[in-house]
Amino acid sequence: MSQKPMPKPNPEPKLSHGLAACPDCAEPLDSGDRFCGACGHDLSAVAAAEPDRPTVAIGTPVVWPAAPPREPGSLSTATQHPGDLPGTDSGGHDLPTMAVRTDGPVSAPAPAPQAASPSGGDFELAAPDPRTAVQVDPPQAQPQAQPPAPAQPPAPAQPPAAASGAPASGAVPLCVACRAGRVDSDGYCENCGHAQPRERDHMERELDTVAAVSDRGLRHHRNEDSFAVSATTLPDGSPAALAIVCDGVSSATRPDEASAAAAQAAGASLLAALPRGIHPQQAMHEAIVAASEAVNSLAEEPGQDGAEHDPHRNSPACTIVGSVVADGLLVVGWVGDSRVYWVPDDRSTPSARLTEDDSWAAQMVAAGLMNEAEAYADERAHAITGWLGADAYELDPHTAAFKPDRSGVVVVCTDGLWNYAEGAEDMARVVPPDAADRPLHGAQVLVGHALDGGGHDNITVALLPFTFSPQGAGSA
Repeated sequence: MSQKPMPKPNPEPKLSHGLAACPDCAEPLDSGDRFCGACGHDLSAVAAAEPDRPTVAIGTPVVWPAAPPREPGSLSTATQHPGDLPGTDSGGHDLPTMAVRTDGPVSAPAPAPQAASPSGGDFELAAPDPRTAVQVDPPQAQPQAQPPAPAQPPAPAQPPAAASGAPASGAVPLCVACRAGRVDSDGYCENCGHAQPRERDHMERELDTVAAVSDRGLRHHRNEDSFAVSATTLPDGSPAALAIVCDGVSSATRPDEASAAAAQAAGASLLAALPRGIHPQQAMHEAIVAASEAVNSLAEEPGQDGAEHDPHRNSPACTIVGSVVADGLLVVGWVGDSRVYWVPDDRSTPSARLTEDDSWAAQMVAAGLMNEAEAYADERAHAITGWLGADAYELDPHTAAFKPDRSGVVVVCTDGLWNYAEGAEDMARVVPPDAADRPLHGAQVLVGHALDGGGHDNITVALLPFTFSPQGAGSA
């Protein structure tokens, strides 16, 4: 789970040496600092350098169509428009290649084309929780918006009843451990005292073109991750699939609420934008803006009395990462240190990591002060430099778009997974060969991999199969 440094009252511009925090003690820095005020580190010795790692291209740069018109002032922050950014991300950087690690362990057959489901799919019951050896009830469904009226999503669908004695509506729930005692309002059995599993401890969702799994892990008392997965159609009737994954910042107030609010807002924003013909990259940027506003609003709720704006008390906060697969495009967007990986079906071709962390470790690597292994072995590695929340330094959404030239699987995950499969080649080794055909099973396998590795953090992963079509790839 990510951690953030103490927030500063006002955003500061990025420094000439490229650091927002001291490389020695992680203390936030002010513009023009030559020495760290906390430890005295000489900042003038920092020299910017490129990351020491090879690069590979996963496809050709995107040639954007003309940007659709928009009303002035319709967004709270400036949105990069496709017509203004040929083949670039929202920071204005060229995207012919991505900085990744490569590997090609095995070969796997290409999947059959997936048919999108505009209205979503059914929930799967959660597998028995390995910590309690009992059946865990499925989570409540994420809100789903219908393409004909995306601005007003219907109420969440009800999940199917659990197979093992789920109580009828209005009935008193029984303990999942002793099956005899009643569950009190505090979540504990009145008979044996066993704590009941909460609905967010393990969540699964499967649609035809995307699936996701989230698990509390083995060390944390609650799951502070959240996700939203959906399928819809573009104006021309072609399918689009999306996945949003959010990781609550553990050092913040109410991180579980922050991640849930961000995932729901971003998912609803994408479902409203894509059927209207908004370009997927622009829609992703706007979705991150909507998620940020949703998290900010948590600090302004009645009864908070401004306490969460106090610089000594962190406001609700989370990171966000998402992906949209539509019309031959693979679009990603993020703020924080959750990641997106590209794993081709042909494992003899390179995999790729498509995001760059907003973290202390990434800054150390980018500045040439450490190599990647050294940076991520440091205890400060997961101190993030970008997040969603009222005390964030500034909102700086990153977006990028690609046209893969082959079929594969998009892996969207929190650090609860990638801590156990950090490099692109590591992730490719643990993604099942049939993940494109069975995305829910693939996500379950990846969560199991993290649990087998120790499960030190909450774990969330979404898989989106990408089917390459020469005709569709040239239609954007």
